[in-house]
Amino acid sequence: MAADWLGSLVSINCGETLGVYQGKVSSVDQGSQTISLRQPFHNGMKCPVPEVTFSAMDIKELKILEIPGGGAPAGQTDSGSTAHNGRSTKGPGSAPMAVPRKGDLRAQEELHSPQQCSKSYGDRHLEALGLAKGFRRRHNSWSSSSRGNNQTTPKKNGMKNGGGLKNKDDECFGDPLEEILDTDFDFEGNLALFDKAAVFSEIETSEKRSGARSRGTPSERTPARYRHDENILEAEPIVYRQIMVPQSGGKEYCTDAGLVVPSISYELHKKLLCVAERHGLTLERRLEMAGVCASQMALTLLGGPNRLTPKNVHQRPTVALLCGPHVQGAQGISCGRHLANHEVHVILFLPNFVKMLESITNELMLFSKTGGKQVSSVKDLPDSPVDLVINCLDCHENAFLQDQAWYRAAVDWANQNRAPVLSIDPPVSTREQAVDAKWSLCLGLPLPLAESAGRVYLCDIGIPRHIFQEVGINYHSPFGCKFSIPLHSA
Repeated sequence: MAADWLGSLVSINCGETLGVYQGKVSSVDQGSQTISLRQPFHNGMKCPVPEVTFSAMDIKELKILEIPGGGAPAGQTDSGSTAHNGRSTKGPGSAPMAVPRKGDLRAQEELHSPQQCSKSYGDRHLEALGLAKGFRRRHNSWSSSSRGNNQTTPKKNGMKNGGGLKNKDDECFGDPLEEILDTDFDFEGNLALFDKAAVFSEIETSEKRSGARSRGTPSERTPARYRHDENILEAEPIVYRQIMVPQSGGKEYCTDAGLVVPSISYELHKKLLCVAERHGLTLERRLEMAGVCASQMALTLLGGPNRLTPKNVHQRPTVALLCGPHVQGAQGISCGRHLANHEVHVILFLPNFVKMLESITNELMLFSKTGGKQVSSVKDLPDSPVDLVINCLDCHENAFLQDQAWYRAAVDWANQNRAPVLSIDPPVSTREQAVDAKWSLCLGLPLPLAESAGRVYLCDIGIPRHIFQEVGINYHSPFGCKFSIPLHSA
């Protein structure tokens, strides 16, 4: 009886590991329980070998797709059951499957590709009856309307092994694409069916009833586009003049953000520092803050991370620090100490005096622990240009120091060294600055400096807002996230 099935087109499901094979039966050996297929297809791809042999132990499900000389079968069987003479014999763990006689099957067109073999029996049955393709899309072969009376529900064993899922995939995706793509989609006709004006009108009416904000209609103008740095949320207007002083110093500056920073007179600046000291912001604290801010600015001017790296230890920057015997000189020494702590070669010039201020003495003691060099004569300063000169020679009150011999010698050296100059807390003077500075750093609020002071910077020395208010200054910090900011002439 096994010879009756030779040449039949079958589909063999061997589980998820081996996959699904399709081909014509070339031999059936009942003794060894094997079946061979010629011209096999594996998972839709043609096999490179002409024949494949399967053992009954590997077969999860066997589906008869076509019998030579007849039509399509109405049922399927697996490795646990065998069919003879139109009867179904139930094996262990299998459901009964009805297999019709070869003479009762209808003729069907021969299948030559795995795509045709993967068509379900229901599709091929409907094609034989001449039903429309749309009917087959709406009624697949697993629905009750297209099942034959002699068909039964697939076995649960097949579902566990993926056979049922494979069948569903075949029913859904087994149709050839050529038939679906024959008719082009009518975009214009379908677009004409959509009444945009009516839909937007309905949306507008619904939103007005619910109190929601209108999105607008196509007839309205498109709102202006926002830039990437603009805020779409409504906010209060920006006030650029946030610092108000009782009396102007005669000059105004502005920050990069556009905030106006007015200058103040030296008398008001001095009064501000006295009130701050009375509230606990002592001279030592101011010196430390001024030294930190000035050293940060100097490190940036020296090249920052591009210059001060472990790879450039052989090219340490050199800074010449020119200080006088006053508070401005103490600020410079504090700056030199922080620079020396950051591996900068610092040369400190300070003339010899019999009596020094206590602040200078304390700063010199700390500076001596850094390894920096201190000189008292201009002759000991380097002859070659240095990377930066920091000028702290001038004082706000003692203008007679400019007539001293050491002062004139230090000024001549700085002007001849050809190195850029940074002045820390320069005074307001009617006379021209002795040292041509490229940058000037002011403390707290700027003074009305002359054009020879170079580019003006402002640093925060930690004066609280209420201390500004005590001296009549309405103050809002212009520093943002920084401690030193550049100022521009307004």
